[in-house]
Amino acid sequence: MASRTSDTVVGPRSEDALPSSATSAVKIVIVGGFGVGKTTLVHSVSEIRPLTTEETMTQASAGVDDLAGVERKRMTTVAMDFGRISIDDELVLYVFGTPGQQRFWFLWNGLFEGALGAVVLVDTRRLEASFDVLGRLEESQTPFVVAVNAFDEAPSYSDEELREALDLTAEVPLLMCDARSRESSKDVLLALMRYLYSLATTTGAK
Repeated sequence: MASRTSDTVVGPRSEDALPSSATSAVKIVIVGGFGVGKTTLVHSVSEIRPLTTEETMTQASAGVDDLAGVERKRMTTVAMDFGRISIDDELVLYVFGTPGQQRFWFLWNGLFEGALGAVVLVDTRRLEASFDVLGRLEESQTPFVVAVNAFDEAPSYSDEELREALDLTAEVPLLMCDARSRESSKDVLLALMRYLYSLATTTGAK
């Protein structure tokens, strides 16, 4: 479980509104297993002060949250993370990070409402943590890209090995990233936007 360290904030604040120069906004969601770096990615890429619902993990989480591979983790998201990034003068992305623990997955429906696509963040030390997440996205037919977060000393695999382990089709973009880096995280979001555009173009051509 987690102990409250600050007031939980839900929904954008007035200062997070669409910039005056922008003409359109797109909602995307960052998903993944527990401790894969979703909060880190939202914080690194956001141009505003991110909203967060992180709380300190306590001894009560023992036996509930699987800390294998992330034993040093001390904070956990219990509702959502929220950030904003301007892609250009006209397009703004609203970025929502989901909780990783399955006991908080009941929040997903609300977070995914109106979202055009998702980024699945993966940790190669715990690939199995992504299986259920990928399954849920495929069932809901939500377009997604997969980004492998490059943790220090994490095992390295080829794209072919990762695609086979995650059961990804050739069409789904797979890329490496460092969630701590703004530029790397931005590249992940741009990859998703390019993928969504290609899907829209293909559908429109039919």
